[in-house]
Amino acid sequence: MTPTATYRLQLQPDFPFSAAGHTVPYLAALGVSHLHLSPVLEAVPGSTHGYDVVDHSRVRAELGGEEGLRQLARTAQQHGLGLVLDIVPNHMAAVPRHNRALWETLREGPGSPYARWFDIDWAAGGGKVLLPVLAGRIGDERERLRVDGEVLRYGEQEFPLRAGTAALELTELLDAQHYRLGWWRLARTELNYRRFFTISDLIGLRVEDPEVFAATHGKILELVRDGVVEGLRIDHPDGLADPGSYLERLGEAAGGRWTVVEKILTGAEPLPAGWAVAGTTGYDALHRIDGLFTDPMGAAELLGRYREYANPAGDRGGYWTATVRRAAYRVVTHELAAETGHLTRLAVRICEADPALRDHAPWALHTAVRELLVRVPVYRPYVAAGGPCTEAAEATLPDTAVRDARAMFSVPEESAAVDVVRDLALGRLGGGPDRAAFCARFAQTASALRAKSVEDTAYYRYVPLVSATEVGGDPGLPAVTPEEFHAFCARMARDWPATGTALTTHDTKRSADVRARVAVLSQCPDQWSELLTELGRAAPTAAPDPQLAWQAWQTAFGCAGLPAAEIAGRLEPALLKAVREAGLFTSWTEPDPVYERAVTDFVAAGPAADTGPARAALERFAAALETFAQDNIMGAALVQLTMPGVPDLYQGTEREYIALVDPDNRRPFHRPPEDGPVDEKASLTGAALRLRRERPELFGESGTYTPLAAQGPAAAHCLAFCRSGEVVTAVTRLSLRLAESGGWRGTELALPDDGPWTDLLTPGREYAGGPVDVAELFAERPVALLSRVVRGGSAGRG
Repeated sequence: MTPTATYRLQLQPDFPFSAAGHTVPYLAALGVSHLHLSPVLEAVPGSTHGYDVVDHSRVRAELGGEEGLRQLARTAQQHGLGLVLDIVPNHMAAVPRHNRALWETLREGPGSPYARWFDIDWAAGGGKVLLPVLAGRIGDERERLRVDGEVLRYGEQEFPLRAGTAALELTELLDAQHYRLGWWRLARTELNYRRFFTISDLIGLRVEDPEVFAATHGKILELVRDGVVEGLRIDHPDGLADPGSYLERLGEAAGGRWTVVEKILTGAEPLPAGWAVAGTTGYDALHRIDGLFTDPMGAAELLGRYREYANPAGDRGGYWTATVRRAAYRVVTHELAAETGHLTRLAVRICEADPALRDHAPWALHTAVRELLVRVPVYRPYVAAGGPCTEAAEATLPDTAVRDARAMFSVPEESAAVDVVRDLALGRLGGGPDRAAFCARFAQTASALRAKSVEDTAYYRYVPLVSATEVGGDPGLPAVTPEEFHAFCARMARDWPATGTALTTHDTKRSADVRARVAVLSQCPDQWSELLTELGRAAPTAAPDPQLAWQAWQTAFGCAGLPAAEIAGRLEPALLKAVREAGLFTSWTEPDPVYERAVTDFVAAGPAADTGPARAALERFAAALETFAQDNIMGAALVQLTMPGVPDLYQGTEREYIALVDPDNRRPFHRPPEDGPVDEKASLTGAALRLRRERPELFGESGTYTPLAAQGPAAAHCLAFCRSGEVVTAVTRLSLRLAESGGWRGTELALPDDGPWTDLLTPGREYAGGPVDVAELFAERPVALLSRVVRGGSAGRG
């Protein structure tokens, strides 16, 4: 069963299955068809997200256990709802005392039946797994280590002892284990297991192994077979060795249940056509929707103002492509040094085994690996182990990348290593397990590099318009024209009609409503620049650098709707995280306490202050633009709910929802009170969701998508489309520019002739088929949701 709409709930100990059950009647009345649950398998105790799984065979006890989940499913089914589960195939928590598979691997070494679960390079560690868990060097931490029976303890951490070693003297005992306890800083260069991105606490899983797949998916598939679960969301498929084969195996085992993947597509990159999925989780749609409400000329002007104000030389992000490249070099040479070292060792081994490839120096192969990785234009290539290299895979390492990588060598003959590494990455050289291993690990490392350098670094360094720095977006080209949007929707309706769409997720850096507000600034760059000057004079504490000031004030503007009592507690952590992720003046691993104190002092006294002249100036500015912000909020919501695909609503976003990066956006959900006010966005959301539920055929695989073009002087400010000849969506875009140019001025939208049409958002308002004055259409609100009237009945045919 394909959902008509899903609703994401973030489960955690403070919001378990029982709490989710209490929301079911409300969500059923809202109009969704499925609850979309964050991971439910046993995780590290206290985890607020569940992506740190420790036991795939059990439903998490802290959430209510398996019976709690099954009771939630029964409650949902009684109200006509199903469950979609978020599953995590790529990694587990590297916490031995909770992770039995890892515990047994550490106790028994490579001979353990669980050792095959993990990507461990035993040879690189001299037969040991490096565990980078110590606060300092081992010589300084010895006194904190103690033996307790068959367990080695370090603070609250526990590690298994190899059989027969418990009575040894400490030095001998440590040397006798299948693991090496090391200083946490060694992870950068010495780590010999695959991890999630750069997080050493999450160890990669080898689900390409049929036995590992069966062991890690047994409980999920049981829940699917029992009817408890009707759909799946796959976390981070790019981390897998062979995503296509994994998804095929999962699809067969799950009986073809509706499945979407958290796949980040770059630009016009297509989702691999052979994947056994309904589509993505929706970041590609998010980028297109946001772009509709971003003014291209204003965004360019804003960039110029940003350069003047922040003077972002070098790594501070004056130019997007340069910012990404610099960030990629930093990540690949620092945070991912261990990963590039592993790839180099594989390449050396392959070359030494092939007489035709010998005499490529290890340093040259290492340089080639690094230079090609930073030039992969998407998250990763897809090369099936032992399969042919497809045209799509070739495009991920284009000739331009090879040429530019070769140029980094001073001796042309040595630059031939670039061609070798490219051919290895595309599966065109080598043989046996090393060939498959290099293909997989190069792709896995490329995805980690892209995520860390773009999402977690460049997005915090390049901030002329912070609404554009969202996963799946293109801050260098943030605007999307109506023609580009229609072309995207046509492709989705044709190729992926049941794909997911999203505006806010548990991973978005700013909620959709924050981004919608900030996007208004692309329509008034001059006014924004003048405001910053005023704020700089009014704020009692200066920012430690102008780039931070720009970003902080934009963030505060985007959060204009927050209650005064919440402002500091929400803005300060988010902005402190931003400067650490950017890594320009401080970082997570090399914090600068003086700079960070300057950041928090500035934020507290300025952007996060609830009183004072700077706050008053910001509030006046925000109030003047509030109408245009609401136009963006309403327009984006309606477009997502009616465009091709299955809309996923994040908890609370049916109403105006202001949230920043995690953990701010992962707070426990509280359903609105039954007697509380219903805002405009909630009314719109309910009307669209109920329509989708009542008329699923209009929006599903058999439905159609037809762009509708307005005519007249303000035609560019109206985006409209028709679904299956029965429903018309029309929204206002760039409404501040529209107001400044004189309004609609006789602009018309031609509705399909087979009317009449009624506006589901304004009961009683009807329109005949054919041209309608857009000013009349948007007389009461900036959006319209029209349904064709069948005389003798109600709107539509259902």
